[in-house]
Amino acid sequence: MSPLILRTFRVIAAIEAATWVGLLIGMFFKRVVVHNEIGVQIFGPLHGAAFVAYCAVAVLAWVRLRWGLWTGLLALAASVPPLGTLVFERWASATRRIDPAARAAAPASV
Repeated sequence: MSPLILRTFRVIAAIEAATWVGLLIGMFFKRVVVHNEIGVQIFGPLHGAAFVAYCAVAVLAWVRLRWGLWTGLLALAASVPPLGTLVFERWASATRRIDPAARAAAPASV
């Protein structure tokens, strides 16, 4: 997988998480503080676009990196809870699922 796709996956995961947080803050302000929908009106569409982009890039990574069924489904499921995409990206990096060059260079586990 090219470094561009890896970088894109990481950036989109971070953007999706950030827009999730923005949407949650917007909902808090809408319901509790000012009863104004501006935060939801701004972050709702941004998060929707980031969610779709993350899912598309996750499916692309699933195919290109030849992830198993559970890893691919976990990547998609990570888009549902707030900050889940960051958790998945960290886990996938730590377990060398996200970078095939690191996976190939890693010593075989016993």
